[in-house]
Amino acid sequence: MTNDTQSTEQTDGFHLVIDALKLNGIDTIFALPGIPITDLTRKAQAEGIRMISFRHEQHAGNAAAAAGFLTQKPGICLTVSAPGFLNGLTALTNATTNCFPMILISGSSEREIVDLQQGDYEEMDQLAIAKPLCKAAFRVLHAQDIGIGIARAIRSALSGRPGGVYLDLPAKLFAQTMDAAAGKRSLVKVVDPAPRQLPAPDSVKRALDLLKGAKRPLIVLGKGAAYAQADADIRALIEKTGIPYLPMSMAKGLLPDTHEQSASATRSHVLAEADVVMLVGARLNWLLSHGKGKTWGGANADTRQFIQIDISPTEMDSNVPIAAPLVGDIGSCVSALLAGLGSSWAKPPAEWTDGIKERKDKNLSKMAATLALNPEKMNFHSALNVIRNAVKARPDAIVVNEGANTLDFARSIVDMYEPRKRLDVGTWGIMGIGMGFAVAAAVVTGKPVIAIEGDSAFGFSGMEVETICRYNLPICVIVFNNNGIYKGTDVNPLGGDVAPTVFVKNARYEMMMQAFGGVGVLANTPAELAKALDEAVASGKPTLINAIIDETAGTESGRITSLNPQSAKKK
Repeated sequence: MTNDTQSTEQTDGFHLVIDALKLNGIDTIFALPGIPITDLTRKAQAEGIRMISFRHEQHAGNAAAAAGFLTQKPGICLTVSAPGFLNGLTALTNATTNCFPMILISGSSEREIVDLQQGDYEEMDQLAIAKPLCKAAFRVLHAQDIGIGIARAIRSALSGRPGGVYLDLPAKLFAQTMDAAAGKRSLVKVVDPAPRQLPAPDSVKRALDLLKGAKRPLIVLGKGAAYAQADADIRALIEKTGIPYLPMSMAKGLLPDTHEQSASATRSHVLAEADVVMLVGARLNWLLSHGKGKTWGGANADTRQFIQIDISPTEMDSNVPIAAPLVGDIGSCVSALLAGLGSSWAKPPAEWTDGIKERKDKNLSKMAATLALNPEKMNFHSALNVIRNAVKARPDAIVVNEGANTLDFARSIVDMYEPRKRLDVGTWGIMGIGMGFAVAAAVVTGKPVIAIEGDSAFGFSGMEVETICRYNLPICVIVFNNNGIYKGTDVNPLGGDVAPTVFVKNARYEMMMQAFGGVGVLANTPAELAKALDEAVASGKPTLINAIIDETAGTESGRITSLNPQSAKKK
């Protein structure tokens, strides 16, 4: 060393990025190599970071988002510039919408050329494009600022309401050098990136007083409750109050779906009839009909009151008045509610809970009778009954689910028993999350993954079966093949081309997995599906089951037909 602050050893932008990520506990990156980040992927792998390389950036981004949800650490997606960045942007925006902590890191063209629009390779002002579509966006121009840039991105992704963050790294940054000792000092280990936000005592009392006076209370659990990892306290609050609860799809398993207080089988009834509704990490968006309208009709339509637990104060009153806003992190809010219950808490009136139980038992009996049928051609119910039994036998398995009918039926048929074991299309309801979410779930948990895919949804990310095989991941993909979007029976009235919703008949999706060395199985019956699924979960081998479903079984747009405008017929 030449003096106390300078050494002869040098470091560069590549290593500073890697060292900053490792310093903050990042051990996995989801990526697609190319200019200008190819060497960064190589060097990161050589430094012990696990690199999971995809065939399309959108799926790498979806994997990073799912990893963030499952781990409470920001998932990292690394892409090339311009088109690669744009491919990752859909996943980044989806992560922000769903409150998943994720950082999209993209290489970019040189600022001086981009700003003068002189025509650089893949020239694009990526920062400007990303800003309105994510929670925060930053650009790092100098090697000595890499540590701060990554620290800001991590804290932005995790603090308050989690979300997506964009980090722009121009190509020149990677080759910049600086003194190694100074470089090490420039790195930042983020301390307490998601600090607890305690609710005000008067807001806790207000919420408890409202619950105490309710005749027909209901608790709605959203995926924010699952993300919070306050599982024991959430369960204790529900059981000690005796209040029926309704889990949104990604909150399923916080308590087992078979729990006696679950109101999932009477969803329409409890939403319409509840007089006080407490939202825990759930938003009154389109998935809950914005808290009003026909879904929320019933005797209490004009007098119903809401309690809402959310870390964002601005979420309150977004659609309807919130009588008791409880602002803070979910863990702290639920803990405060538990502490305030006291020993004299009176459970809801039997008229309410007994009525729910009666309706629930009746609906579950109807469902059981439907699931017991074995039609000549496999339909959604008979196929999903097989998966239902498989998940019951392996409650630690993670279910990934997308499609229209495939999604809707699976939500109500496949019971979940443990928290954060169900990943699906979430708030935006977009298709294409399947293989990215499945890869992330397998990589960060090591658990078996069952991806339940509509044949249309699978098409968005199907090439990633090669990724699944390359990393030998314990993923079983089940494609519900009914020859088209919704169903395979539409006909072009003019002849010629097939209808826009119809696919190649009898497509052999299982051969895609076979092509890359995985296991591919064609299943025409529930027995064949059960055998293939059991073997896949037991073996941990990459598997794709092509489950042939009656092409007439689906319905237009699943359960959201009302969102798909239909024209009047010509007369």
